[in-house]
Amino acid sequence: MKKLINDPANVVPDALRGIAAAHPELRVDHENRLIIRGDAPVRGKVGLVSGGGSGHEPLHGGFVGPGMLDAACAGEVFTSPVPDQMLAATKAVDGGAGVLHIVKNYTGDVMNFEMAAELAEAETGVQVVSVVTDDDVAVQDSLYTAGRRGVGVTVLVEKIAGAGADQGRSLSEVADLAKKVNDNGRSMGLALTSCTVPAAGKPTFDLPDDQMEIGIGIHGEPGRRRVPLAPASEVAEMLVSPILADLDFTGGDGVIAFVNSMGATPLIELYVMYNEIAAILAKAGVTVARSLVGPYITSLDMAGCSVTLLKVDDELLRLWDAPVNTAGLRWGA
Repeated sequence: MKKLINDPANVVPDALRGIAAAHPELRVDHENRLIIRGDAPVRGKVGLVSGGGSGHEPLHGGFVGPGMLDAACAGEVFTSPVPDQMLAATKAVDGGAGVLHIVKNYTGDVMNFEMAAELAEAETGVQVVSVVTDDDVAVQDSLYTAGRRGVGVTVLVEKIAGAGADQGRSLSEVADLAKKVNDNGRSMGLALTSCTVPAAGKPTFDLPDDQMEIGIGIHGEPGRRRVPLAPASEVAEMLVSPILADLDFTGGDGVIAFVNSMGATPLIELYVMYNEIAAILAKAGVTVARSLVGPYITSLDMAGCSVTLLKVDDELLRLWDAPVNTAGLRWGA
């Protein structure tokens, strides 16, 4: 194992100290392992909290700031945060308008966020609503989930719901926005290599050099099938076809097309993939309204990529275009 770390047991706290040093505009609660917007709680604004196992950076901590999340909880690598962390995050961002929990559909995350919401409401009376993302079309159930996994659409939910919250929308309105994004988004990913969890010190699974895994999750879960390596044009078809088969993306105001690196795949390859994906979408009559290309929801050092399509309307596009200022995503004023 070759990694730029100290003790494998201290990767998460060491990284949090680095985030605090690099981004003084954020508050880092080292005891609870939280990354919090510097001006939180914002009075009268719905607070947005997300989180999950570490190793998916910039998700979630890299998306804390104006226009996106108010706080993120960092679990151990590929391990859900505990309810106490989520409770502390909820209290830290409660500005009097309620708090939205954005939860990826993994059993530990769902259970722990549910417990934290109940504790927060009992202890402080804050109203908490949870939205669970489940956009992965690859498999119905997996090692870590009942139902579909929450993957790439989570980034888009956090951006669009964050914009809605910054506009002063109510908790129910922000939650409805998050649900709308999840309901209209679909994802599919592939791995060219396994990843190596620091504490394990060896690859999570064995993947021969001449094969790839189609439909993997973000924790190294197995996918639909293992197939021989293929050109990018064929790989793009393997990822996009199941997405298009699951939801009609034609018509309306088009889609946001999100091509994501699993961590080790460089941008040059992502753009090769995007070119192939754009051609497939054009042939299928799907209009691309916006694009996002880069490493935004990763799986440590896994080589591979994922594709997320979000069917949009004018409202979702305006919220997508709204200013955002976080470590991992930044544009606008």
